[in-house]
Parts: sequence; structure tokens; C-alpha cells
Amino acid sequence: MQWLQALVDELITKHPDGEILVSSGASPSGTYHVGHLREIITCDAILLELRRRGRQARHVHFADDLDGLRKIPGNIPAEYEKYLGKPLCDIPAPDGTDRSYADYFLDDFIASAQALGIEMEVVYSHQKYRQGFFVPAIERCLEHMAAAKQTLETVAGRQLDEHWSPIQIMEDGYLKNRPFLSIDTKAKTLSYQDKEGKTQTVAYDKGAVKLDWRLDWPGRWWLLGVNAEPFGRDHATKGGSFDTGVGMMEQIYKADPPIPVPYDFVNLAGDNKKMSASRGTGIQATEIIKVLPAEVTRFFMLRYAPAKRLYFDQTDGTIKLVDEYAALSSQPELSESDQQLLYVCSRGSQEKTVSRVPFSHLVASYQAALKDAEKTLQILGRTEYSQVVKEDRDIIIRELAFIHEWLKLWAPEDVKFEPLQTLEVASLSVAQKTYLQQLGQKVADAPQDADGAWFHQAIYEFKDQTDLAPKELFTTLYQVLIGKDSGPRAGWFLSMLPRDWLVKRLKLEA
Repeated sequence: MQWLQALVDELITKHPDGEILVSSGASPSGTYHVGHLREIITCDAILLELRRRGRQARHVHFADDLDGLRKIPGNIPAEYEKYLGKPLCDIPAPDGTDRSYADYFLDDFIASAQALGIEMEVVYSHQKYRQGFFVPAIERCLEHMAAAKQTLETVAGRQLDEHWSPIQIMEDGYLKNRPFLSIDTKAKTLSYQDKEGKTQTVAYDKGAVKLDWRLDWPGRWWLLGVNAEPFGRDHATKGGSFDTGVGMMEQIYKADPPIPVPYDFVNLAGDNKKMSASRGTGIQATEIIKVLPAEVTRFFMLRYAPAKRLYFDQTDGTIKLVDEYAALSSQPELSESDQQLLYVCSRGSQEKTVSRVPFSHLVASYQAALKDAEKTLQILGRTEYSQVVKEDRDIIIRELAFIHEWLKLWAPEDVKFEPLQTLEVASLSVAQKTYLQQLGQKVADAPQDADGAWFHQAIYEFKDQTDLAPKELFTTLYQVLIGKDSGPRAGWFLSMLPRDWLVKRLKLEA
């Protein structure tokens, strides 16, 4: 975790005393997806490392719920077009509750953060503006409006017209861009020109005036005292919002900007475009916390530096990811970097949710046990993982709850199965019936401790004794056991099944 070490070194050097503030932020304009989690998980890792070194640190998440609605997500009724330009905090929730549109999305995101163990203080933009918190920033920007305009034109390469204003005005409940005329700092009012060209006066200390985004972001850095902030790489482009924010800090707010932590996107495997839940190309944050243990989600985000693009695979990638985390966490000796990675992934907790049994093995065992956790433990107890089951019993129980959700939400169809409750023998050929009954007798005579290798060898012994092709030996088994042409490794799978049930099924008696 060289990136984390270097960043925290820089923070401590720059701020040798006092509390260090790490910030994140997002606009609750639609469903939060896995990509949004990267920012707050990164913040939490910085927070943990600072505290591990004995420094006071805090993580503030700024919810931009005073932003105007700019577009309608695909999962929101088209009738919401009437709210375009209205602050997210003032739009009714799509579910008909008394929540706001912003809270409708934000509540699930906060719940996801809590499930991941992330410690963050949520700050709401509308509250800060309506409580007068942004008054100093508004006054600074209007006092130095010419410098702000020049900064945008110079840094961002934008040509602004003569009526450009650094603020938005609330008119009839909607945010509007209006030419600024004058300000009265004692009365906390300002004058502007409405769409009819008439002069209007409005108080700016109660939320009726909002800074333009490119001034709002550095304004909160200044007012909150932000020392470090992760943000998506789209903000880190040359002349982008971070660069203009740095310019505003220098020219308007006369303060140092936070240390930037730009991160790349999280894409679905095989997709070159970043996730977008509203377009149906993203995995919701609320979904991933059901399927992956918190420490695995954090491992996925933190094992590489923030600048690396991540690709998320819900099927084979999930299996590999969980097994990689299990292998790391079970190593007897770890490098200092791996120790640090495990610490920030687990947040120092000793309670594990990932066992030493391979993920695919647990998936097959759980389904063979008809998704009964206790029966799954019994099945595993008859395998080479019997000792692990004794030692990791509680961990396995916790992990099975996530496997249940993976099977329900993400698992491919060829992985899913369940033992057939009834058997139709009419479709079987004479050769198939003979093979199954002979195998059934062999299994009945098998030693009680017969393992997967024994069963695999038992199946292969029939390749020269029947009229079935070697492949048919296996497809026939899967058909009578789970109603499919393929399934888990056959020998291992047979070794897991209850012996009495297996013998009756192979003898075509049940």
C-alpha cells in the first residue's frame, strides 16, 4: 500500500499538528453504484492510517442535495421533468414517502456505508446554505468576482460572457442563473436582474443563493478546512474542476487546497464505460453489500492504488476475489504492506466473514444441502475441510448468508443447482439404468470415509464396462441428481451427498 503510506506521510508533513480532515462528496441525483463506494472507502483507509499513526482525523461526506435536478434517471418517472432545475432536497421522493428526492437515494447510500463499517459524518448542502454557513464564501466570491471569472477563463480555457455570475438564485423554488448587480453585506442581501430585466433583491444567508459548482467546491474546502479529498479522474483533467478549485483557493479564498487523491472509475468487466446505475450499467451499492462481505468489498477497492481502473465481475470474478482475500487473510506470515491492507480492509476487527473453504466449494455444498447452513456444515465435515469446519464454524455460517445472496442475484445459471426431489426414469436408456444401478451398488459398498478421489475413480471404472461414452457417464449422473447435463466436479459432489439418499437415487429407488 505504497500509495497510502506516501499520502499519509504527505498529510502529516503538511499538517504536523491538530485534526486532519478528509472529505468526500456526491450529488444524490440518482442511484448510488459500486463506483461511488470507491471514494468513501478510500477516505476511510486514509482515516484509519492517520489514526494508526496517532493522529486525530475525521471524514466528512458532503451531500450536494441543494444541486438542481439536471436529468431524469431511467428508473424515475418521466413526469419528474417538471422538477428539472429544482433543488434535489425540495423534490418529493419517487416512492411517495415524506422524504425528499435526495434522501430517497442518499438513505440507501448511507446504509451501504454503515454496512461497510465506514465512519463518516454526512453534511447536507441545503442545511449549510440555509444556516448561513456559506455566507463568507458567497461574499468572497462576489467581492472578487472579476478574479473568479479570470481564473475560470485562464485555467479552464472557458470564454464567459459579460453577464456571467458566480451564483445561482432561487426563483419560485427553482435555481436560475441571473446577472448579479450588487451586494449589501450588512443586510445580507444582494440585487440581481430577473428574466424580465427587472432588479430584484434576495437574502443570501438562508439558502436562496447558491454558489456555482466551480466555486462551491473550493468554498467548502475553505470553510470546512479540508486537508485531503479523493475524487473521480474526470475532475482531475487539465483545466477541470479540481484545477479551477485550486485557482479559486489561491485567488479568492487565499488558502491552500486539499491534497488531491484522484481515482479511476470502476467498470463492469468487459465494459469500457464507467458504471451508471441510471443507464442500467451499474451495480447498486445496496446490492454489493448483500453479496460481498464488507472486508472483501474494501479489498477489491484498496488492493490497488486509486489511479488504477478497476473492473468488477459478478460471476467468476467474485469467486476469484473472495478466494484471493481468503488466501491473504489466512497466511501465517505477511509483509508490512499486506498487514496494512488487511487492517484497512477489516478495520482492525477480529470477526471474520470469509472462511478458509474455497468459495466454489461452499457454493456447491450449500446447494447440495438445499441451502441449509447446518446441513452444509455436515457435508463439509465429510470432506478434506473437516478440520477447517471445526475451527471456522461461525465464520462459515456468516459467509453462507452472502453466498445465499450471490446465488440469488449474481450466480450464472450453470452454477446453480439443487438435488432433484423426484426422478423420472422413463427418459433413461437401458444402458444408463444399468450403469447407475451398478454404480449405486459400488457406492453402497464404499468405505464411510470415501472421498472425492474415490468416487471419481469409481465413476471411471465404468468407462469400459458400459455402452456409454465417457462423457455420458457424467451427464447421466448430473441428470438424475440435479436435472442438468453438467454440474460440480462429479467425484467430489457425490462424496458430499448423504450416502443413503445417493445410493437409493443411483439404484433408481428414489
